[in-house]
Amino acid sequence: MKIGVVMDPISSINIKKDSTFEMIWQAQQLGWDVEYLEMNDLSIDNGVAFGDMRSLKVMQNAEEWFELGDNRRVKLGDLDAILMRKDPPFDMEFVYSTYILELAEQQGALVVNSPKALRDCNEKAYCAWFPDVCPDTIITRKSADFRAFLAKHEDIIVKPLDGMGGASIFRVQAGSPNVGVIIETLTHHESTYAMAQRYMPEIVDGDKRILMVNGEPVPFVLARLAAKGETRGNLAAGGRGVAQPISDSDRHIASIVGPELVKRNIMFAGLDVIGDKLTEINVTSPTCIKEINEAYDTNIALDLMRAIEAKLASTH
Repeated sequence: MKIGVVMDPISSINIKKDSTFEMIWQAQQLGWDVEYLEMNDLSIDNGVAFGDMRSLKVMQNAEEWFELGDNRRVKLGDLDAILMRKDPPFDMEFVYSTYILELAEQQGALVVNSPKALRDCNEKAYCAWFPDVCPDTIITRKSADFRAFLAKHEDIIVKPLDGMGGASIFRVQAGSPNVGVIIETLTHHESTYAMAQRYMPEIVDGDKRILMVNGEPVPFVLARLAAKGETRGNLAAGGRGVAQPISDSDRHIASIVGPELVKRNIMFAGLDVIGDKLTEINVTSPTCIKEINEAYDTNIALDLMRAIEAKLASTH
């Protein structure tokens, strides 16, 4: 097996927390050849998708955790699989990279997750396909719509559609003097879409991450608890992760979303749940593998590699 990994610079990751590193480690433990790419290493030449890649070896050493081989230009379709693990922002450069990866898919490589799904399933907006398990939500550009939504619910969360790690997420309550400037900032004066959701007081019990491998939930979730004085539970925003068994309501949400992920060839996703409501569906580079593995006897990255192996076996 030869697998490529498109990711952010490996020199800047924290191997104690990084889910992509764990995926690479497990692929290496299986004896697979791993090729390292960053987004600017992808290209198309006369209809053929190429990557400027280097062989990658990783070590469980916080001081020196990777070795890279010499750079080679290789047809992406010659790889068995490609993990697209580039973090957002989901901008046009990211979209362009999915075109190259979709061509690689047509030319023989299994891309995880599907490039088409990465374009189609915005992590915030895709929740609208599952309204029965989501809090009241609007996506709009119009200030009047946000104000009406706030008047109805009196306590709301407003956020951009293209961020990650809790960036630019605002809690807005009725009577706040900053309502206008928050809406203007997120919509760039009504020129870009943003999202608002009813505030979920259950956030005090954590913003839960359910990891989905090939449409099935991992039996444990990570509840991300907000730091004191914070609304956001995101680990990148200072939240603290507590692993716990999956609940019946979490399984119910997973049972509704899971089959749709499979249809779209989304092999690895992270569902964000507050209380019993789905708030986001993360498909670009979901994290929290290491935290759950450390708390329970799981090996989530290995499960993903086995699922990739099985999918390749069924299609060849």
